[in-house]
Amino acid sequence: MDPARTALLANFRWIGGHADVWRVFADGDALRAVVAGLVDPWRDQRVTRVVGIESRGFLLGGAAAVALGVGFVAVRKGDGLLPGVGLATEAEQDYRGLRHRLRMQAVLSAGERVLLVDDWAERGSQARAARHLVESAGAEFLGVSLLVDQLDPAARSALGRVTALATAEDLGPPAG
Repeated sequence: MDPARTALLANFRWIGGHADVWRVFADGDALRAVVAGLVDPWRDQRVTRVVGIESRGFLLGGAAAVALGVGFVAVRKGDGLLPGVGLATEAEQDYRGLRHRLRMQAVLSAGERVLLVDDWAERGSQARAARHLVESAGAEFLGVSLLVDQLDPAARSALGRVTALATAEDLGPPAG
């Protein structure tokens, strides 16, 4: 079995019905394996920047950017500090029925090739909003690399290429 997938599945837990991927990050070997697994399918795609959505996407996206030797661009939710000129959009409802305002500094430009890295996608609403931000900046959105893919086919097709270490079904039903 793939070391990244093995590390994810070995460290993932359901706690109180909620997915806990944070413990994957707490284990250095697991974190190293999952980051390698996230970036390996994209190494030949000439990625120039990685974007990550607050908050787990900051950790995974930053680590993926380092692994690829490229820059990282944060996509903030809500009104948190983000100095300078920026771009903003509102995402469609997420799996909890919430709509998030997503913002990013205006640091991307035409000709850049951008990969979104995140932990989990259910409906893909935030990923589509991030794609909109990237393309609004004139950059090319290459696709999405995820720990867990729970997207339906229509949502997945709106994101271009999607790679993932596991599906939601691989994690089993939420435990209690």
